[in-house]
Amino acid sequence: MAISVGVIVANIYYVQPLLAAVAREFHLTVAGAGAIAMLMQVGTALGMLFFVPLGDTHERRALVTRLVLASSLALALFALAPNVWWLGAAGVVVGALGATVHVIVPFAAHLAPEQQRGRVLGFVFSGLLFGILLARAFSGFVGAHLGWRAVFWIASAMMLAVAALLRTQLPRSEPEVDLSWTQLVRSAAGLVRRHYTLREASLQGALFFAGFSAFWTTLAFRLETPPFHYGSTVAGLFGLVGAAGAAGAPIVGHCADKRGPRVAVLLALIVAMIAFLVMGFAGATIMGLVVGVVILDLAVQSGHVANQTRIYALDAGARSRINMVYMVCYFVGGALGSYVGALAWHAAGWWGVCGLGLAAMLPGMALVLRREPPA
Repeated sequence: MAISVGVIVANIYYVQPLLAAVAREFHLTVAGAGAIAMLMQVGTALGMLFFVPLGDTHERRALVTRLVLASSLALALFALAPNVWWLGAAGVVVGALGATVHVIVPFAAHLAPEQQRGRVLGFVFSGLLFGILLARAFSGFVGAHLGWRAVFWIASAMMLAVAALLRTQLPRSEPEVDLSWTQLVRSAAGLVRRHYTLREASLQGALFFAGFSAFWTTLAFRLETPPFHYGSTVAGLFGLVGAAGAAGAPIVGHCADKRGPRVAVLLALIVAMIAFLVMGFAGATIMGLVVGVVILDLAVQSGHVANQTRIYALDAGARSRINMVYMVCYFVGGALGSYVGALAWHAAGWWGVCGLGLAAMLPGMALVLRREPPA
């Protein structure tokens, strides 16, 4: 499961190191290129809304296999894009089908023993974050040598292989409720009203991913400017650097099991703020960026795993809907972070991006420091 979610989620992030190349081909501004990344994450939020709740009412293995096959087609359409409008529309569909991983994640939580759920989710989310980060390294390298379109042709072929793997390796998972999609969404709204923990975790997740996306959307442009003058290969290699942070996810999951996930969220917020300060003050050096990336990715992964541990403990029969609420908020935050991060870069340069990341962590800190009401 960890490998599958990593390969599937990578589809949403291949474009980030390639934004400068895409901008040149389609004559886009930095904000216009940021809008392409934003549209993919908007698509993912829509996918969370339309596809993820179906995990509670459809046999999951068949559902996931169909979605992955559709993803292969969407990636091919993205690679074929003759103009920016086609590119944006295909990006929305690619993003929406990237939500497939969040049909798989509640399945993993369902299979895991309760006392090990945090650790299991940590391993699954390590796969997810490795996919996000290694996607950038892969696309940066391939894009520099074969062009950005080749990245998406290769990704389309990989989805066919993943579909075959999931079909043969995943067990059947029968639905637990019998509701229409409309009833599912209405019941999800009831879950939001009922559970304070879900509301708090969803807002914190959105803030984490807003800061994370603002950084990764603008990194390729930062590396093209003095004193660096680097292309997509180096921008992508930062994904390998960030993978060191992803390795901490199982440890964080274990901490959430032992000390409580709220403590893990607080530590993650503090570490994320340190990361943006490091990249702000030392961001004119490669070492400063490297250290900042490792710290930031560890922080975001830590907060994500801890928040998921919290929400999956709320209602075992509604995990797909609970995950839908959390991940819709998460990717709406990411979409806003991508676009506002591009605007911050245009308005105030690198410190504008780092300042935006710091500001995004502050409301999350206020939430976690207040006294927690009943779940």
